[in-house]
Amino acid sequence: MQQFAGKKSAAQYFFLFLLFLAALLASHWTLLRLPYFWDEAGYYVPAARDLFLTGSLIPFSTPSNAHPPLVLAYLAMVWKIFGYFIPVTRIAMLAVAAFSLLGIFRLAQRIANTEVAFAATICLAIYPVFFTQSSLAQVDLAAAGLSFWGLLAYVEKRKTAMTIWFSLAVLAKETVLLTPLALCAWELVRHFRDKRREKEPAGETSLSNLAALLLLPVFPLLLWYLYHYFRTGFVFGNPQYFQYNVRNTLHPLRIFLVVLMRLWQLFGYFGLWLLTLAAALAMSRSPLRDRHDEAGERPRIALETQYAFCSVVAVYLIALSFVGGAVLARYMLPAVPLVIIVLASTIWRRVHLWPLILAAVVFVFASGLYRNPPYGFSLEDNLAYRDYIVLHEHAAAFLESHYPSESILTAWPAGDELARPYLGYVKRPFHIIQIDNFSFENIDSVAGVPGPEIAVVFSTKYQPAHPMLRNWQNWQHLKTIYFDYHRDLPPYLAATLLGGDLIFYEDRNGQWIGIIRLKRSQEARQLGPSHGALHAH
Repeated sequence: MQQFAGKKSAAQYFFLFLLFLAALLASHWTLLRLPYFWDEAGYYVPAARDLFLTGSLIPFSTPSNAHPPLVLAYLAMVWKIFGYFIPVTRIAMLAVAAFSLLGIFRLAQRIANTEVAFAATICLAIYPVFFTQSSLAQVDLAAAGLSFWGLLAYVEKRKTAMTIWFSLAVLAKETVLLTPLALCAWELVRHFRDKRREKEPAGETSLSNLAALLLLPVFPLLLWYLYHYFRTGFVFGNPQYFQYNVRNTLHPLRIFLVVLMRLWQLFGYFGLWLLTLAAALAMSRSPLRDRHDEAGERPRIALETQYAFCSVVAVYLIALSFVGGAVLARYMLPAVPLVIIVLASTIWRRVHLWPLILAAVVFVFASGLYRNPPYGFSLEDNLAYRDYIVLHEHAAAFLESHYPSESILTAWPAGDELARPYLGYVKRPFHIIQIDNFSFENIDSVAGVPGPEIAVVFSTKYQPAHPMLRNWQNWQHLKTIYFDYHRDLPPYLAATLLGGDLIFYEDRNGQWIGIIRLKRSQEARQLGPSHGALHAH
């Protein structure tokens, strides 16, 4: 480890980047050819493909949600060079993940030491949310990675680099603006604290200069929104997107519930509880003393740096409890690695057997990739997303071989999977008639409606076999009101309600998919405008 200590050349860090990339490629090798999944298929890949084909920064094959275009432009450039292939996309995103890990390594090394840097980086790489996001064509991990480099430049007081990194980060995703804003708020607090103590640190960047630099990333984001408004007439995406992610999220009870969920995502989700518990218990022990260190006890991360990190974590916790229709763990990726660094440093500082403890954390993270927890979670947060894709691949293959020309009744995102061959599921598009979900109410509303010959039903949410809150009806009610929760009707019941035969069924690890042959007249293939629950694609 000593070879990486201190200030090293770009060549050595490039070697470390290649090492991270090789490890990511090896661990994701069986995932590189998987078709696109969920939000990839529903927005990011279609939007990037529009840019790739036409050069348009505003997608036209899917409604724009106003996310800045940096990551989409990156994918379009990679496709121009290497061709539009799914493995090319996956490897391109793994390169972004490796660059993000290098940023975390350098940040941890700078504020702590090389041992903590390796420990935190390995923990983050195996943490299920980071692992699965590493190869998915989405923007959150890329934005988080750029913010890590911005934080490194902030800690090292490299003002120009800090401004550039944070500006790039907000052009990857707008919510990463929270990081420089949180640092700006911390600098204000520190300035007035030091002023009250009549303390003026020598050589420090002046408050006005630093605050202005931390606010500069606002301007490229404003320019993007201005461009988006003139092209679409909307600032923050299409009205439905804004309604779902902002207007519908501001109820006080919902905000309180999301705060609790965000705290869990920061300190407990998918094994983070073990790291948090170990660090909390370590705090009861005195710092270790290194024999070779004349200064005595092992050093902690500077309190000023810890306060800066706390400001970032706190701002993410609060802001993302007010906005965001889906309470996704990936939205917290700019904050969770900072928690991992501080907790790993605490354990290293106070426990002799710190490598064993962190190895146990890594083991729990790795097991979380394959074992689903006893609570609901997003399928993209561990390898459950692979099970979903395999199920939908098999169903698509069955449809292509047995019913290649029939119209299909289904819900998002399967509608896009079957209508867009470039997503990797089918070779020719199907005619899709789409409903919102497979709840009893939705399926009952279309029972007996003429038009589709085939229905594809599938589990849209993971239901634990033995949920922690199985009998807590109040929680189920709150989830239905505030978090778009519903129960998918099992395929055999859906077949009965729709008046059809279940001709294909498959399940994997708590997920399922079914194909129903509907017993309806084949004459009426188009639905009239009166059937508001259906959307033809």
